[in-house]
Amino acid sequence: MALLDKIYLYRMIHIRNIPHILKHGITHKDSANANPDYLAIGDGSLIEFRETKKVLITNGNPPEFAIDEIVLGNFIPFYFGYRTPMLFVIQKGGNFVPQPTPPDDIIYIVSSVGKIMEHNLTFYFTNGHATDGYTEFYDTSAIENVEKIVDFTATRAKYWKQENDLDLKRRKEAEFLVKEDLPVSCILGFICYNQDAREKLLEFGINDKQIVVNSKYYF
Repeated sequence: MALLDKIYLYRMIHIRNIPHILKHGITHKDSANANPDYLAIGDGSLIEFRETKKVLITNGNPPEFAIDEIVLGNFIPFYFGYRTPMLFVIQKGGNFVPQPTPPDDIIYIVSSVGKIMEHNLTFYFTNGHATDGYTEFYDTSAIENVEKIVDFTATRAKYWKQENDLDLKRRKEAEFLVKEDLPVSCILGFICYNQDAREKLLEFGINDKQIVVNSKYYF
């Protein structure tokens, strides 16, 4: 499990959602503990599309050998990497994000594959952006091969446009999808943009040892 403990998962959240998360964990919209005042920062059209988007869990096999079918909107998505194309849109605006969010209001919540497994949560993962037709979906049985399935060089890439690799952007946005609410005990730490954001997190009662300030995770 040590290897999977080092495969970190990242979810971007508006800082105003942190107090609720510290009390209830990361919750689904339909959860009994859902945040009625949740402040979304992502692409509204993409979020709506995922609500009904069905995908097949194939573990890399042809579609006729699919072992399950899920609806993306029923899962809490994490990225395997940071500084994603979605973060760029959140910070700069565009697409269906009419109001840019300043970086000091964006917090990364960090967990790990190992921590999710320790809590026996149901999950699936992908080798690219979940809404892309070329992306394949995998279940728990394939997790030991995650380093062969997910392109971690791509997920950690600073940029995602290369003339000789038109698929880089899709692979960079590989996802880890969790079915249940994530308890607070699943959270390893928080990454923020600057000291002002750090001070707000401290005021929320977060242990200083759980907070990392790193502007390189932002644009």
